[in-house]
Amino acid sequence: MDQLGEIRKTLLLNSLSEDEIRRYLNDGSFKISVYGKNSIVHFAGEYCSKLEIIITGRIVIDHIDESGNLMTIAEFLGDEILGGNLLFSKNPHYPMTVTAKQPAVILEITKKRVFELFSENSDLLYKYLQYVSDHAAILGDRIKHYVNKTIRESIMSYLDYEQKNQGSNHIKLTITKKALAERIGVQRTSLSRELSKMRDEGIIRFDAGSIELL
Repeated sequence: MDQLGEIRKTLLLNSLSEDEIRRYLNDGSFKISVYGKNSIVHFAGEYCSKLEIIITGRIVIDHIDESGNLMTIAEFLGDEILGGNLLFSKNPHYPMTVTAKQPAVILEITKKRVFELFSENSDLLYKYLQYVSDHAAILGDRIKHYVNKTIRESIMSYLDYEQKNQGSNHIKLTITKKALAERIGVQRTSLSRELSKMRDEGIIRFDAGSIELL
């Protein structure tokens, strides 16, 4: 992998020169880490000491409730940031487990280097603040939609969102039903059972790849 080229493609760091990036890689303030599929990137409670930019891969934040249900709180793909809202916090600990759902390559930047870059580059600081603000709002909205809701309410929240996004009552599923179950924090069998009830009540019609709101 062309490390310099991949780093310069990221939105946050595209204003840096190759010489700057090479220097930071050499002095250890930039570091490339590789994670295999299903590897733990951070454990719940782990101290956040660096900013991380995903070069490639798919990273998720999962929460397991008291009943053992897995809920995917957030998903991060290439060119997105981990630890952005924690690094300068008074309590910089990851509240939930962070996992690589697909093989991932991540650029780690030390807190000291991040602060120096912000001090020297107002454009970079602006991009960072914009990203953190936007994603804090998205995460808050995600939690609000799914926490303390019944399975049916969570399914309807997802379908309402996709209906508006796709502009149709016939909603093409962009994720598997297993992933949808994780997203709303229930077992796959519980989701299937509730979908069947909603079909029997004439609320929806569905097949393997789509759900239609009736």
